[in-house]
Amino acid sequence: MLTLIKNAKLVNEGRTYQSDVLIENQKIKKISPKITIDADQLIDAEGLYLLPGVIDDQVHFREPGLTHKANIYSESKAAVAGGITSFMEMPNTNPQVLTQELLEGKYQIASKTSIANYSFFMGASNNNLEEILKTNPKNVGAIKIFMGSSTGNMLVDNKNVLEEIFAKSPMLIAVHCEDETIIKENIAKAKAQYGEEVSMSEHPKIRSTEACFKSSSLAVALAKKHNARLHIFHISTEKEIELLTNKVPLKDKRITAEVCIHHLWFDETNYTEKGTLIKWNPAVKKESDKNALFQALLDDKLDVIATDHAPHTLEEKNNTYFKAPSGGPLVQHALPAMLEFSKRGKINIEKVVEKMCHNPAICFKIENRGFIREGYFADLVLVDLNNRWQVKKDNILYKCGWSPFEGEIFNTKITHTLINGHIAYEHGKFDERKNGMRLTFNR
Repeated sequence: MLTLIKNAKLVNEGRTYQSDVLIENQKIKKISPKITIDADQLIDAEGLYLLPGVIDDQVHFREPGLTHKANIYSESKAAVAGGITSFMEMPNTNPQVLTQELLEGKYQIASKTSIANYSFFMGASNNNLEEILKTNPKNVGAIKIFMGSSTGNMLVDNKNVLEEIFAKSPMLIAVHCEDETIIKENIAKAKAQYGEEVSMSEHPKIRSTEACFKSSSLAVALAKKHNARLHIFHISTEKEIELLTNKVPLKDKRITAEVCIHHLWFDETNYTEKGTLIKWNPAVKKESDKNALFQALLDDKLDVIATDHAPHTLEEKNNTYFKAPSGGPLVQHALPAMLEFSKRGKINIEKVVEKMCHNPAICFKIENRGFIREGYFADLVLVDLNNRWQVKKDNILYKCGWSPFEGEIFNTKITHTLINGHIAYEHGKFDERKNGMRLTFNR
């Protein structure tokens, strides 16, 4: 099968330039200004920009066990519509992924139902070190440690266990950093003052800067002590940025970090309008934090942009502060949101591609993805940078049926998404005849 993309503006490795791309079966065969060949499929990309597929290194697709909120099929479909061609999913499902058998069970589900490419993280607890050390670094994205009990009971708070994981794990360790003791103290203070009627505006005070910094500092100290490969998820505070560096190339960094879409887009002033719909852990915080995070992204102290896509039903969300769960759906709207920032002049499109496509591939050492290169898998996205549309109920694809971006007007639209050379999404329609592939890693 030959697929030819003509007249596209490629955005790749810091450059934007006119080119054609020839795809043979699953991979990119040729990149050249003028390719003349009789192809089985022709895409005329005149006026469109061609990007590598987005790699989202942190999602919660809720399967198995929580499928009333979402599942791998529904959320991978929404991701593909949003230009995300590969995702890495977290272990806090039901049951929690604390054994190799349960981990492989999720891969089996995805092999049958995921439209996008996929990887799943091995979960850590206070008592599964033996299982953790069995993890194959060639075909599993990372070990995930909750250094803060965001959901369920996967909190790893035993210092000896943390030492062992950081000392012995041969692969990347990804962490959620919030100090549980500080959070519990802040909850007690809030309840003493307000009872059960705590306002959403207290969320960034309860899950505070201090809670984030103390936990992130511990993770960084452990990584430096043991020369472990650490990736800090969803940095949310200005203070944590001081733990990070831009002094070495990304490929040589032992400690990397990401920022999520919601921490770049929202701040505490949005709680009045959005309420629990923007309740995340770590919390959306001050405008000064949001601005500092954006600058750290531009300065290359923050390496990756991700979503932390974590859907809940509206019924679950429409609740009081303590009863409403944290998390929200984002995969369909993450790339449009970042391209909107680009339209506003806050970040150039080359930097968006670097942070959403190239850098996840570099950080996790993903094989043959994340770039538009000959011989790489043809995970590609075509976008129209001048196509105005509004996020509405009837165009939201998440199983939960809502988005924190509902009502938002974007000026860029994804027209095509190719997964391993297969046109999986084209002008709002899906071709589900082929599933995504399991990611592999050059480790």
